[in-house]
Amino acid sequence: MPKRPLSLTLDLIARAHPDPVRDDPTAQTFLTDDELGPGLTQALARRPKAGESLWVFGYGSLIWQPEFAFTERRIGTVRGYHRRFCLLQRRFRGSVERPGLVLALDRGGLCRGVAFRLADDDPHATLLPVWRREMRGNGYLGRWVTVETDQGPVTALTFVVNRASDRYTGRLTEPEIADRIATGAGHLGPSAEYLFRTAEACAREGILDLHLWTLQALVAERLEARAAC
Repeated sequence: MPKRPLSLTLDLIARAHPDPVRDDPTAQTFLTDDELGPGLTQALARRPKAGESLWVFGYGSLIWQPEFAFTERRIGTVRGYHRRFCLLQRRFRGSVERPGLVLALDRGGLCRGVAFRLADDDPHATLLPVWRREMRGNGYLGRWVTVETDQGPVTALTFVVNRASDRYTGRLTEPEIADRIATGAGHLGPSAEYLFRTAEACAREGILDLHLWTLQALVAERLEARAAC
């Protein structure tokens, strides 16, 4: 855990974003299960070691809201990708008028997160809920990665940014990212709450991510100014 508490708090977020945002179902087009199914089938066909346990690697909201049953969880490191706010959110945690940002894995560096072990009786049925959650908005690509854990390496499915998507922002500076997170809000709440819950969950797990820690401080500064107006 960091020695200092988070500057960003739920109270500050609520004061800076007191008004709810109405949902706009037209803000984003989603793929149906029929459209998503073949991609999941192809991903499972590319699974490097089909005889091993089925794992999913989470680095953002999956850490604090996995929404699937798992039998084991391990802290681990993936190399070749880093955690970054680089995906526009025009619904849920953002809107067309006030788009937010969510995390993805982008090229280079490393990322510490949580690997979840799932039941492997029917991999397609087991993975479909998380595949639907991550892939229906055309922001991610499914990839199998090696996760280094204290108990040994595991192969896990994770979701990296789709650089061909119109939601991909490229490499914004951290002040630019903070500007968007501070203003972004959708019907599920502000983009800043997503940042807070991810930073809090990572800190609780002992995952110290400078990108998250810097951003939460920058966003807190912006929300303090917003709340004071």
